[in-house]
Amino acid sequence: MIPLFSAAAANAGLDLASVVQRVVDSNWYVLGGEVTAFEREFADYIGVKECVSLANGTDALELALRALGVSASDKVACVANAGFYSSTAILAIGATPLYVDVDEDSLNMSARSLSEALTQRPKAVIVTHLYGQLAEIEELAKLCHAAGTAVIEDCAQAHGAMRGARRAGSIGDIGCFSFYPTKNLGALGDGGGIVCNDAKLAATVRTLRQYGWSTKYHVATPNGRNSRLDEMQAAVLREKLPRLDGWNAMRRDIATRYNAAFADLPLVLPPSTGEDYVAHLYVVRVESREDFRAHLGSHHVGTDVHYPLPDHRQTAYDLTSTTISLTQTERTCDLLVSLPCFPGLSAQEVDEVIRAVRSYFQR
Repeated sequence: MIPLFSAAAANAGLDLASVVQRVVDSNWYVLGGEVTAFEREFADYIGVKECVSLANGTDALELALRALGVSASDKVACVANAGFYSSTAILAIGATPLYVDVDEDSLNMSARSLSEALTQRPKAVIVTHLYGQLAEIEELAKLCHAAGTAVIEDCAQAHGAMRGARRAGSIGDIGCFSFYPTKNLGALGDGGGIVCNDAKLAATVRTLRQYGWSTKYHVATPNGRNSRLDEMQAAVLREKLPRLDGWNAMRRDIATRYNAAFADLPLVLPPSTGEDYVAHLYVVRVESREDFRAHLGSHHVGTDVHYPLPDHRQTAYDLTSTTISLTQTERTCDLLVSLPCFPGLSAQEVDEVIRAVRSYFQR
């Protein structure tokens, strides 16, 4: 079976046992030298002044919102097709998600829809770089800043994506990352962080990640929590970071092969295989999705759906009244299929995926 993702393949060639042993031998496991070094190295990689590591990517979104002053009385604009992660962070504060439609090609936030949403004066906008495809973040940020609205980049799927000389996370007011094991830069467990150029914002997030302490055991900032990246995960991320650009190139190469092989098929393919796309997921749109997935499964090709149900349709909350028109969002949810695309996927396995996909349409 060709899996959608393989941690064994992604981690092949890394001496992670020695990395972990280094942390064990240090006898310092939380907020030590590995975390300090990773924060510095990751900030340098993104091209910003500040990085604050956290326990996971959802905490990064929530604490970024809190650092920007979002409260329970506020609206936060976001997309509804990105797995409910932004919605989780917004709702944790008690704020209201204001859902914005997506662009037909990229499935990222639509500038036209955002312009409409900004008339409702959201406190902040979360722009998700979905599937590793950089959104039109420059245009979106320009619209937000003209309206006096803060911009958070959700870069959980876009580590290393860039346009010109600027990477994902360096363009908005604050960038949020997840280091979950399947991410382009993944730890051996949960992890997250924020990046920015604002020392005051970074200082607020550092306070919030450790109970709201001003000094040890003195809580001066409300709504803090325990959200710290541990030393072991930081050490693993330091080991992987120098390889990230090479891994992203491998992902793009696979996506390029797929796009060329599927160009004549009735599929909607990713719109870019350039540096603005790091192929976190290779997602196509196809009619009769479950029939398509069943056929690929019978040919031993793993697939998944990212994501089958938009946020405003989730049953745990009544969110249908807080939307802009979501025509494109709803139109695509029944069509999405993710195909295997990760470092370590062999050329032979890519060929097998291609054959399986093409054979579906040759029946």
